[in-house]
Amino acid sequence: MTQPDPQTAGDVASPKGQAADIAQVIGTLLAQSAEVSQAAKPDDAHEIQAITEAMIRLFVGAPLRSDGQLTVKALAEEAGLRRNKLTHKHTGLKDLFYALVKTMERSPVPAQRQAQDDDLKRRHSELWAKHQQLKREAAQMARVIHVLEVENDQLRKQAAEGHGNVRFLPNAR
Repeated sequence: MTQPDPQTAGDVASPKGQAADIAQVIGTLLAQSAEVSQAAKPDDAHEIQAITEAMIRLFVGAPLRSDGQLTVKALAEEAGLRRNKLTHKHTGLKDLFYALVKTMERSPVPAQRQAQDDDLKRRHSELWAKHQQLKREAAQMARVIHVLEVENDQLRKQAAEGHGNVRFLPNAR
């Protein structure tokens, strides 16, 4: 059984490489614990090691016995075991495999999506500035309308008093 190299475990930057490293470390620890455990059957350590090595091959994209898909069926084929060994006996390894696959699927924000986000932020800023400008213009228009209403009211009062040449026409209501 090989020990993981702790110096190269953190060097791999890709999610697949990190998943393979995690699978290797956990699989090695599980196999070692199965070897020393009295409750474990003698084949358990070999099955755990086979499953771990199969996970690593699938994660790095170098399958030997399967189609290379990241499924439990492909993992069982790659390990040379029946699928029920994963679904019933080594459920922890199956769950680890699914968790690592899920983390690999969550990729960082692609450049295209980042560009869209930047464009939306720019458009939001432009629209916010336009909104503020329209708000200022609406307030200015409200002040102008108020001044015109006051002046109109003053002119009506002057016309009603009869001063000057302007006569107020009565409403036809």
